[in-house]
Amino acid sequence: MELDEAITKRTSVRFYEDREVDDEILEELIRAAIRAPTASGLENWLFVAYKSRDVREKVYELIKQGHIEYFRKRGLPEEKMQKLQKRFEEGMYRAPLYLGVFVNKNVKALQDERYSHLELYWALESAAMAIENLMLKAVELGLGTCYIGVACFEHIEEELRKMAGLGDEYCLVGLISLGYPKGDVKPRGRKKDVREVLKIV
Repeated sequence: MELDEAITKRTSVRFYEDREVDDEILEELIRAAIRAPTASGLENWLFVAYKSRDVREKVYELIKQGHIEYFRKRGLPEEKMQKLQKRFEEGMYRAPLYLGVFVNKNVKALQDERYSHLELYWALESAAMAIENLMLKAVELGLGTCYIGVACFEHIEEELRKMAGLGDEYCLVGLISLGYPKGDVKPRGRKKDVREVLKIV
């Protein structure tokens, strides 16, 4: 598969087949992820695979609670909230594997505290690039992924850290649902054209 095809085919997949993702495939995905640029060569990322059935069920419940909280805060009308609940009943975001991508805030190139905030940004950016590498590799391997933003709610992140036995020095960059897509996957277009988002100076 050409890179351009993987980029074009990548889309957010929310429904998955009940089919396990082999550890060999998981390792291939992580190998692709860690080829991403890493600020100061620190490689201070950690990939947590939430794979056992009990753990996945807990993660799924957190995702569901997070979405309900998020859309209530946005003021979604009750009939749309009911549709959201129905989609969860149909298995939306229920995946055979969830990947938590963390960075260790204590791993730094500089000991000067004035640069701590900047170094955290660099670590987050490095991990975000690793996530995109992983997502593109997933497309090549016939898998689907979805970045689940609500996982970064403080109380959800805390639970995900606890499940993985991680301390407060770890910061969640993103939770990714991963598995074989259920049904046809149709990538969405973008609302804005290249000319609307590109400024040449």
